[in-house]
Amino acid sequence: MTSPLRTAAEAWLADDPDPASQAELRSVIEDEAELEDRFSGPLRFGTAGLRGPLRAGPNGMNLAVVRGAAAGLVHWLAAQSAAPDDRPLVIGYDARHGSHAFAVETARVATGAGRRALLMPHPLPTPVLAFAVRRHGAAAGVMVTASHNPPQDNGYKVYLADGAQLVPPADAEIEAAIRAVGPLADVPLGPPGEVLDEQIAADYVTAALGVVDRDGPRDLAVAYTPMHGVGRRVFVTTLLAAGYPAPFVVAEQAEPDPDFPTVAFPNPEEPGATDLLLALAAREGADIAIANDPDADRCAVAYRTGGEPGAGWRQLRGDEVGVLLADHLMRRGVQGRYATTIVSSTLLSRLCADRDQPYGETLTGFKWIVRAGDDLVYGYEEALGYCVAPQTVRDKDGITAALLVCELAAGLKAEGRTLGDRLDELALRYGLHATDQLSVRVADLGDIAAMMATIRARPPAELLGVAVGSVEDLQPDADVLILRAGTTRVVVRPSGTEPKLKAYLEVVEPVADGADIPQARERAAASLAALRTETAAALGR
Repeated sequence: MTSPLRTAAEAWLADDPDPASQAELRSVIEDEAELEDRFSGPLRFGTAGLRGPLRAGPNGMNLAVVRGAAAGLVHWLAAQSAAPDDRPLVIGYDARHGSHAFAVETARVATGAGRRALLMPHPLPTPVLAFAVRRHGAAAGVMVTASHNPPQDNGYKVYLADGAQLVPPADAEIEAAIRAVGPLADVPLGPPGEVLDEQIAADYVTAALGVVDRDGPRDLAVAYTPMHGVGRRVFVTTLLAAGYPAPFVVAEQAEPDPDFPTVAFPNPEEPGATDLLLALAAREGADIAIANDPDADRCAVAYRTGGEPGAGWRQLRGDEVGVLLADHLMRRGVQGRYATTIVSSTLLSRLCADRDQPYGETLTGFKWIVRAGDDLVYGYEEALGYCVAPQTVRDKDGITAALLVCELAAGLKAEGRTLGDRLDELALRYGLHATDQLSVRVADLGDIAAMMATIRARPPAELLGVAVGSVEDLQPDADVLILRAGTTRVVVRPSGTEPKLKAYLEVVEPVADGADIPQARERAAASLAALRTETAAALGR
């Protein structure tokens, strides 16, 4: 007797338009456990779209899933207007396995439905696609990328006409439209769209240059890596156009490579991911080191901790870069709303209150940050994401963020100071805000729900010896629990892009004077280590 899983697999094979995907599924069709994983359900719209492993079946990224997603998206777009809508769909892609094919398939579905499709000329950063949506007056944008995920993954990110990632109810409506798509063989396919020329990247660079002061210092030695991704050409072009010296680039990671051979995980936050970058920076006597993730929407920063080229290096946390950039913009006189998320450091709120600037706090993700208010001038999230020019890109942008870091670092260098010196100034005025993260990766997604249920049922009575003063549960709006005990805070939530549970930790250490800063950092590190242990216990780990 044929099992339901085998029946589902046979039905999928009959409708799969990709012979390579068909062959892959046939090779595992006798493996019930494998079929159960692949057919446990369709990929769901998470953070701005789809993301998953490259494999056949509904619970993977493949040509069949992409055709269905594109068909649902164009049907939804058509339903948004009673009048004919001649706005195009703009499609970008990175250099991951399958990205170009998925982009072309999306374009063919769009043109088959009678909508123009504009395809990027080659693999480009995600921020360029977000920029292009508004530059071309598009109805929507699609970026084929899995950002900093492992090499076996790919994804499908959707932007609305305002250039921002999609939010409810659009995500649920598009998902319903995808589920309503009939046999894939019946989806009409047209030509592969119009391929844009290099002007779109040039226009992005011109717009990006607006984030820095034309007359500021430019003496800065930068080490840079695109981490086997697509950021190098655009970043180097932008940096040179802004008047900075050419950066030293990590040769082993300079060209796009979908296998990411020199890193275990292509995320600048991961231990060891920036080792080659920091080695190059030390070797060349750079002032700062910058890493983009593979689709260049994130930016990691490190600075030399001593005056000599052979001195040590310190990589900054996302919260530190986020506050440094906000402080820099405020000092430049940029007026408006500064926003971050509920899991980021509380220091930004202190800066805004002290300097009389509107402050916004949102749920996690740039789809929320960029909608923090019409007066938004800056937004960041602790996961190395920064929006320094919402008028240019309504999303996180690792290129413009890196450019603004260079302006800040060059200005400080001209004064004989470093990024660390500016952080110390902020600690003296507002206290040392130290953050860390506890990340629990799981094989079974049910473990995440179990851990959330455990801490909800029995939240800790104390954190670091201080009574928990509040337990805030954001359900049903978001699966988030926030614990506060004095100046200590723990925020627990499932990851939106990976099979992880994340706990975001913050402690605030008072600083007596400049001489106390090293001791304050040691106290904060010890407190964060203890807080990690307490939080893990509260999660039942």
